[in-house]
Amino acid sequence: MSKTTPATPAGPDAPVGDQDLGAAGSQLSTAPAESLNMPTLGVVGWARWFWRQLTSMRVALLLLLLVALGAIPGSLIPQSGTDATKVADFVKNNPTLGDVYEKLGLFHVYSSVWFSAIYILLFVSLIGCIVPRTWQFVGQLRSRPPGAPKRLTRLPAYTTWRTTAEPEQVREAALVLLKKKRFRAHLTGDNVAGEKGYLREVGNLAFHIALIVMLTAFAWGQLFKSEGNKLVVEGDGFSNTLTQYDDFKSGNLFDTGDLVPLSFTLNKFTGTYETSGPNKGTPRLYQAAITYSEGAYGKDHKTLVKVNEPLEIGDAKVYLTAHGYAPLITVRDGKGNVVFHDAVAMLPLDSNVTSTGVVKVLDGYKNPKGVSEQLGISAFFLPTYTTGSETASTFPALNNPVLNLAPYHGDLGVDSGIPQSVYQLDKSHVKGFKDSKGAQLRENLKPGQTMQLPGGAGSVTYEGTEQWANFQVVQQPASGWALAGALTAIFGLAASLFIQRRRVWVRAVRGADGVTVVEMAGLGRSESAKVPEELGELAGVLFDQAPSPSEATEAEPDGVSDSGAASTEGVEN
Repeated sequence: MSKTTPATPAGPDAPVGDQDLGAAGSQLSTAPAESLNMPTLGVVGWARWFWRQLTSMRVALLLLLLVALGAIPGSLIPQSGTDATKVADFVKNNPTLGDVYEKLGLFHVYSSVWFSAIYILLFVSLIGCIVPRTWQFVGQLRSRPPGAPKRLTRLPAYTTWRTTAEPEQVREAALVLLKKKRFRAHLTGDNVAGEKGYLREVGNLAFHIALIVMLTAFAWGQLFKSEGNKLVVEGDGFSNTLTQYDDFKSGNLFDTGDLVPLSFTLNKFTGTYETSGPNKGTPRLYQAAITYSEGAYGKDHKTLVKVNEPLEIGDAKVYLTAHGYAPLITVRDGKGNVVFHDAVAMLPLDSNVTSTGVVKVLDGYKNPKGVSEQLGISAFFLPTYTTGSETASTFPALNNPVLNLAPYHGDLGVDSGIPQSVYQLDKSHVKGFKDSKGAQLRENLKPGQTMQLPGGAGSVTYEGTEQWANFQVVQQPASGWALAGALTAIFGLAASLFIQRRRVWVRAVRGADGVTVVEMAGLGRSESAKVPEELGELAGVLFDQAPSPSEATEAEPDGVSDSGAASTEGVEN
């Protein structure tokens, strides 16, 4: 009996020579073939060349890179659609640079011509790449794997042995085995051809389609989104109309009629904090108990809104974003008439909720002479006042609240037509109330205490402290599609990277001496140790069904060699 001649895998310099091998290795990839011929001169030729370049993978990757780079100035430079005030301040402070940015469209990156052009070209590139690949892949699914090449020894993974079994029996057993291992297999001539790993191309196509879904969803969301903030004091409510927002921004195609009809009332805000240790003052619990309704005549429902746990109503999400305190203040004139009674929201300045704000009495107040005036009271609030730390709170909870007030009288400038913040006081046309020493009147008040204005001008009483919560109402359509696209892209990319497309052939023919010669070979789309390993496993199973004449009861093919080829005892090649 002749000895085994281990098969050597074909190296990169091995002569291929067989047209059959070229056919066997064809169509393992659905990537569009690149022609080395120069494009034909003329409009049609250049258009064809431009289209091939646009739909190539390298151009698609370049466009993706340009989209990422284009988003950088959109994140670093103030955008007019997001905060027009910051844009105006930037231009005022940097007139030359601001003019350059304006000409380049850097204050409105996502709606600029150049960014839109990159975005559209990326769409076209992806679609132009997907359509032919999909059509080609469908054709491959409808076709059968090609038959074995004439010389299987030229393939990267190869093994052979001799058996007393009939060739038809070997081929039938090989067909059953490959189908059992989930190969698409069929009998062609004297060999069985099998192919596996089609999900690799499915993942590749899914990844590209998911990119289109993501880009479309992001664009749709940016065009039709809306985002507004509303500060609500305990006991007050909010209705989702444009006039109710403290600030509001939206996409270019958003219409106020698209606002989801909803309303809610803040019943109570609860905040707890770490009282000791290195994390002292860190919030442990932030939640707002609200009563909400859907639509104009919807029923009332109670719920809790927490950080990262928004209330979802239709396409709208109501987030809890901030918290602070609102001292309840009562202002009386010299005759004791109440001219102001309300909870005034204070804006936090630090993590211990040291806050500042303004009380503005615009109507109803008259000075001791009977002349109508406006009052403006600058307020500074410390939820936990500690002696020695008069300028800052030492803890965010209401352990020892103190309200510092500095009153002014005159014209607050609210009737000038120039918009001003409710949290700032214009002191250009007001005078401060003086104390006995001639200095600006300023007092610290605890809950229940009253500050008397000099000269019988009235009084200011700190009644107690309410809490407020800031809510952000966001509507961003297609966010679900964006998430689905992102997840699909991840799984599609994983499939295209880890699933190997490979083919296996089994040839069984009768030799000159009447003994059946069995040959097995495998070919992968890319270099992978999985092909020889899998071929060795298949050969071992098939060898048990069609063993060597002399070793039918005690031998089986050897494992995969270091060179990547499976070898068994059999005939010389």
